[in-house]
Amino acid sequence: MSWLRSRTEWMTDHGVATTLACFAFTLLAGFLITKLIKRRQKVWLLDQLPGPKGLPLLGCVLEVACDNVELFRRLNSHCDMGGVVRVWYGPEVLVLLSSPRAAEVMLTSQKNIDKSNLYQYLYPWLGTGLLTSTGSKWHSRRKLLTPAFHFTILNDFVEVFSRQSSKLVSKLRGKANGEPFDIFPIISLCTLDIICEAAMGRTVNSQDEEDSEYVRAVKRMNYLLHRRMLKVWQHPDFMFRLLGLKKEHDACLEVLHKFSRETIRERKRLYSEAKKRPQECPEEERLLGGGKKRLAFLDLLLEASEDGKVLSDEDIREEVDTFMFEGHDTTSSGINWALYFMGRNPELQARVQEELDSIFGDSDRPATMEDLKQMKYLENCIKESHRILPSVPFFGRELNEDLIIDNQRVPAGVTVLLMIFKLHRNAEQFPDPDRFDPDRFLPENVAKRHPFAYVPFSAGPRNCIGQRFAMMEEKVALSSVLRNFKVVSDIPESELQLLGELILRPRGGIPLRLLPRST
Repeated sequence: MSWLRSRTEWMTDHGVATTLACFAFTLLAGFLITKLIKRRQKVWLLDQLPGPKGLPLLGCVLEVACDNVELFRRLNSHCDMGGVVRVWYGPEVLVLLSSPRAAEVMLTSQKNIDKSNLYQYLYPWLGTGLLTSTGSKWHSRRKLLTPAFHFTILNDFVEVFSRQSSKLVSKLRGKANGEPFDIFPIISLCTLDIICEAAMGRTVNSQDEEDSEYVRAVKRMNYLLHRRMLKVWQHPDFMFRLLGLKKEHDACLEVLHKFSRETIRERKRLYSEAKKRPQECPEEERLLGGGKKRLAFLDLLLEASEDGKVLSDEDIREEVDTFMFEGHDTTSSGINWALYFMGRNPELQARVQEELDSIFGDSDRPATMEDLKQMKYLENCIKESHRILPSVPFFGRELNEDLIIDNQRVPAGVTVLLMIFKLHRNAEQFPDPDRFDPDRFLPENVAKRHPFAYVPFSAGPRNCIGQRFAMMEEKVALSSVLRNFKVVSDIPESELQLLGELILRPRGGIPLRLLPRST
């Protein structure tokens, strides 16, 4: 009888196991079917949007097998199909937004503020600072940092802008012989010096020491990040490592983080000493800890992080590196493109120089905040340059909820790109959009346009916190150059080879010719 009981127990256990297995299989099948139904619904919604047909299963994935110049051209050409366009790359999709209405719906959303997953490649360098963070962390950081860019605090930066721009002019005097040269890397070194000194209180003298380890690391890291984001075969970590790029990436990272951490430690030491004896400290140290002035960015972080209550040293490092990344290349690109357009439009350049002469006369004194307020025509030229060739040609968001734009639904979970380059060339908003015309930014003309037709610094809750800083810096640098030189550019815009990376760059640089204004 024991064998019969054992067999009965075995059959009972086997039945239970079978039942559990069937139940688990049913749950799994139900889950997969639900996912499949949702996927089919999502695909159906996306296929209601206009877009290129592509190949079965592959979509338009083969179009990425080209250089960055051609890829950028193709992405923008897709936008000719409408203000909201979907492009399939294998099983993944990008939705391209290029109309003012689409920009308004996306940028004013309080929910869709997450950056696209492409920004994950910035994490090793920037962590989850203001650029890459989301949710409560982003809101708290934004609130903490906003006072650092108050107009009255930015006033203290003008002296830094002027001093570094004066050094730039000295460097350019050796080039002012009418021969073409690439001005892009020279401007880039100037903006690197500015952001280091203005944001961190530390000079790297990159205009004098271009070959320093830190300058090389900044330039190379930017290049590696831009390339990885655009080259899909570099996305997997094992491929990035196999190609030998991770080793170089990590070496640059070590240099950059070491520099930031050393700066933070030194500023904390000065901050602590200045708080103990503010009246006895040297002038440099009295800029900290309750003295006459303070470095608005780093010192604000130090105040907030006393005893690690709000920000740890690594939190501070994230934000310092974020502003080094965001505040260097963007302004460099903006200054370069503005000089390019001045060189292409000599009559407009002459109007800018007349304005500058009316402000400064024959003086070579540095610019002041009051001077910047009077540079109205130069500001319009900068804005028009940002319109035609924006420093940031597009940016991506990951949708947390559906977007409905003119009765078209873009489902949650999709990556959208706001194509600023194409948005700014909307012929309805900007007639004859390829023509450089600073008068588009006269108040009466601005009032006629859709408020989201022009967003070089983004808009809405995640607009660029440093846009006023950037405009002031560009005004000082450009006015310094144009007070001293006549700029000539022989290359028409149609011949520019635009590299649509995180920053809009020209392949081969921007060859300009400079001549002293006295000739």
